Amino acid sequence: MVHYTHPSRILVALDCIIFGFDGEELKLLLIKRNFDPERGKWSLMGGFLNEQEDLEEAAQRILYDLTGLTNNYLEQLQTFGAVKRDPVERTISVVYYALVNIQQQDINAIKSHNAYWINLSEKPDLIFDHNAMVDQALRQLRYKAALHAIGFELMPDKFTIPQLQKVYEAIYNTQLDRRNFSRKIISTELLIDTGEKDSNSVTKKGKLYKLNADKYQQYLTDYVGFFPELTLS
Repeated sequence: MVHYTHPSRILVALDCIIFGFDGEELKLLLIKRNFDPERGKWSLMGGFLNEQEDLEEAAQRILYDLTGLTNNYLEQLQTFGAVKRDPVERTISVVYYALVNIQQQDINAIKSHNAYWINLSEKPDLIFDHNAMVDQALRQLRYKAALHAIGFELMPDKFTIPQLQKVYEAIYNTQLDRRNFSRKIISTELLIDTGEKDSNSVTKKGKLYKLNADKYQQYLTDYVGFFPELTLS
């Protein structure tokens, strides 16, 4: 068997930036490290690539270990490879970001990793280059959410239009016009009226919808532009 010759060892890690939404604010799932290095500090969830594992498979494994969730929106973001990014050993990190429905999480899995949902606006300082990873992920999320309707990945199975608007306001950290948002979202044909109403609402705004899965797939694959004017820096 032929082998490549290389004088040094370089590790490949994966770090996952996991976004969630609690109905009011965009959140990050972070771990308070109870292991070295940087014990007691905040970081993203990560792990090393196994020898017989594809990158996407490894990212899915890390996401599942932390949240108990599968088949969530998961996208490779960027590779971080500064020579001294990890003080222990030369490590290249392939970064993914994920969007999850907080209501479907496995609470026990999260607790077992000493993980917590933190408001993005209150993000603590993170170890290594994890702050830069989160900044880059947020820029990519804002770009993709304007084009491909991926904000729906953060929603519960049934939701109102005002609740959906709050997701996009949280992603872009800006206030959107209610009537304009409602008109545009209805025109996309992404909503299916469930015939139900939010029990906490006393107005017609409390009508519950669910996602049109077929139409959603079209918005994921076609270059149709969901809300192009929301593409902010």
